Amino acid sequence: MSAAATPTYEWKTLPWRKLERAVFKLQRRIYRAADRGDRKMVHRLQRLLVRARAARLLAVRRVSQDNRGKRTAGVDGVKALTAPQRLALAEDLVLPVKAMPTRRVWIPKPGSNDQRPLGIPTMRDRAAQALAALALEPEWEARFESNSYGFRPGRSAHDAITAIFHGLRAKAKYVLDADITKCFDRIDHQALLQKLQTTPTLRRAIRAWLRAGVVDGRELFPTEAGTPQGGVASPLLANIALHGLETAITSAYPGTTRRDGEHQSWRPIVVRYADDLVILHPDRSVMLEIVQRATDWLRTMGLELHPGKTRTVHSLHEYDGQPPGFDFLGFSVRQHPVGKAHAPKRGGRGGGRLGFTTLTTPSKAARRRHGDRIRTIVHAHKAAPQAALIQALSPTIRGWSQYYATVASSRTFAAMDRRVFQSLRRWALRRHPRKSRHWCMAKYWRLERGRWDFGPPEGPTLVKHRATRHRQHVKVQGARSPFDGDWVYWSTRLGRHPDLPRRVARLLQRQHGRCARCTLFFRDGDLPEIDHVIPRRLGGSDGYANWQLLHRHCHDQKTAADAATVSMTTDPITEELDEGKLSRPVLQAGGGR
Repeated sequence: MSAAATPTYEWKTLPWRKLERAVFKLQRRIYRAADRGDRKMVHRLQRLLVRARAARLLAVRRVSQDNRGKRTAGVDGVKALTAPQRLALAEDLVLPVKAMPTRRVWIPKPGSNDQRPLGIPTMRDRAAQALAALALEPEWEARFESNSYGFRPGRSAHDAITAIFHGLRAKAKYVLDADITKCFDRIDHQALLQKLQTTPTLRRAIRAWLRAGVVDGRELFPTEAGTPQGGVASPLLANIALHGLETAITSAYPGTTRRDGEHQSWRPIVVRYADDLVILHPDRSVMLEIVQRATDWLRTMGLELHPGKTRTVHSLHEYDGQPPGFDFLGFSVRQHPVGKAHAPKRGGRGGGRLGFTTLTTPSKAARRRHGDRIRTIVHAHKAAPQAALIQALSPTIRGWSQYYATVASSRTFAAMDRRVFQSLRRWALRRHPRKSRHWCMAKYWRLERGRWDFGPPEGPTLVKHRATRHRQHVKVQGARSPFDGDWVYWSTRLGRHPDLPRRVARLLQRQHGRCARCTLFFRDGDLPEIDHVIPRRLGGSDGYANWQLLHRHCHDQKTAADAATVSMTTDPITEELDEGKLSRPVLQAGGGR
């Protein structure tokens, strides 16, 4: 075909639906080949994928438009790309033999005074890592263990917590609550590359990223171990490094099916979320053996258990001076003794009562962090209008409540509402030091409605924690993966995801899991954004009939088109926070769309 006959596209007019479909078909073939153990076919398809123009375009779009850290610069200082620059990068994107060093950025660890180092690659290296992840992820999704939940598509912290609950609810057990010391910084490079067993091209690229070095300030430091946090491929490489730990522990204790009341051996339950690990077993002596097995296995990858953060506890009773229960991923898991009237039944025939109940609640540290966040917001708005304070507080309250809506949180929600009320009362009294308390309450709370609703006479009121309804989280089935092609299951599951706001879940179900603009399925990891079909400035309503869910890049295109339409009016374009968006403010015309 001649150059004149070759179709040319602008970035915004690229056929993204065809590109995603082509890439996903290759990924599904890689997954199926890996599932049946056909390594030769896996490597052949991976070479085809990393050379495909569609994969290169999607990799560039991910790092330059979709990722939250898309405007963080590497050592080259590039923060953003224009549309022509994105096209140029995608056209000559290849997996490198040498990589530029990463830029060291320090961020605070939540709940402590420590800082976590991030290594930010350059934009080109980030795009190349995204391209490599497109090829490697489906292969390893077919091989990863079923109880690994961190940094994997289609899996979340709620799946890990539900797996722990299922492992504890029928029997009290000892719990190894473990943490791996500086996991991302100490992974042995040679052991990781040997475990990958991938194509020479991918191996050379991954070795280059691992050994690229890091620039902290003006100094260059070598990286002889670890995979830097901040890279697109780093979470996947960390999961690959830790793959096999669960099998090494459970295979040593296969368990028996005898239930005669005299003898029964139990299989350990291993739940891992990235570098956080929980192991459950009812026998104390076996648990001591498991700790040694885990230590020996981690040593093969250059890792070790953190001595200060690893402890053995019991789920029901005090053990070795440690109170019963443990915290994991912001949740507190504990068993409580109860009487016959409240104890759940044992499974099987004629099981009787257990004598305890298993409860999962928000942890004390999570409640403290949330309370501190609320106080910080209230203090920052001590001179702001009431509507602005409500607009700042509502997303924080709603998001935290939805995260913990799948566990026993009713008492916690009521306690947090009391703390919010106390902060708001101090806020109101500080604004009017010469007025009585009753006057302040009547001014800022809607007492005439018969409820203590914080809000102006006209307009929305502050949401409450306890207004969030409890819903049961359904754990992902076994070793299922989004690459298995069962979109009926996965789009239904997205609508039930506990991290999704209620209206996003309703819109997902109404749209059958598809974006309303490009009609492609939302995939786990996408950030669907709520858009007004008809902008409010042009007369559109603010309700479900006028809402639709779009991909972030599709929403950017829709917003630009709406702005062009609204620009014919005399109202200026202003920026304000829209509660419907999951992640960021958007441009809105006048008083909003």
